[in-house]
Amino acid sequence: MANIYTLRALLCGQWSSEARLTGKTVIITGANTGIGKETAVDLAKRGGRIIIACRDMGKADSARAEIVERSGNPDVVIRGLDLSDSKSIREFAQIINREEHQLHALINNAGVMMCPYAKTADGFEMQFGVNHLGHFLLTFLLLELLQRSAPSRIINLSSMAHAWGRIQLEDVHSERSYHPRRAYGQSKLANILSTRALARRLQDSGVTVYAVHPGIVRTEIKRHMNLALLISWKIVRPFTKTIQQGAQTTIYCTVEPDIQSGGYYCDCKLSSCTRAARDDVMAEKLWELSCQMLGITWE
Repeated sequence: MANIYTLRALLCGQWSSEARLTGKTVIITGANTGIGKETAVDLAKRGGRIIIACRDMGKADSARAEIVERSGNPDVVIRGLDLSDSKSIREFAQIINREEHQLHALINNAGVMMCPYAKTADGFEMQFGVNHLGHFLLTFLLLELLQRSAPSRIINLSSMAHAWGRIQLEDVHSERSYHPRRAYGQSKLANILSTRALARRLQDSGVTVYAVHPGIVRTEIKRHMNLALLISWKIVRPFTKTIQQGAQTTIYCTVEPDIQSGGYYCDCKLSSCTRAARDDVMAEKLWELSCQMLGITWE
């Protein structure tokens, strides 16, 4: 068993940094559990003001208490945010823009994985709506604050599962046919494509953008897996990352200086993604479609 743990440590990549975030403000969506919470603990230890944006305020309260205790930093704030409802997203952004004078990092961490078919409050397929459109709208609404606070960063959590899907422009909400794994893959592919498109738009603005694959991590997000995938999970589990290891690439992209904007990162380094994830023509089509569905216009 010790050999398995050693191998896992080697595969996860080794990285550390003494970078401080004193005087910096960070928003992390879905930070009441899993990778988001571990990210919050680390960044709070670095002295940052941490805003955890969560749907379940009861869980958020418990998470805040744990983050403060583990980090020794009391400057941890909770705010309600439901990424499946554009009204909630707009209300959250309005509060942040009114109450916060600066924002140095927006970590779009929250997500749903392979859930049964459902729609958001706005009628979007749940995985595409939460994982992509919800964070797309949130980023749009907070971008001016990020620009005023530059240098600042946007980190979008994607996944190697982007290889499972394709952008179905003709049926982006899977109304004709729904397959949980392919729909999840589509949403994670959208995260990478929108990261690339946004990085091009923000070139030389002082705001940089990164897509992150945290690795295969032991979190609650696997709760909707079917039996076949759960059996596969049991087999590979000894080689998966702990939650703390899974948070490292997000932390890396938040604090490491001089890394490539628009890139796809895994194991704390620039990594390769599929050809579909490098399709900048599709990225622009997805961008236009996303703006149309959300009723927004990027300048």
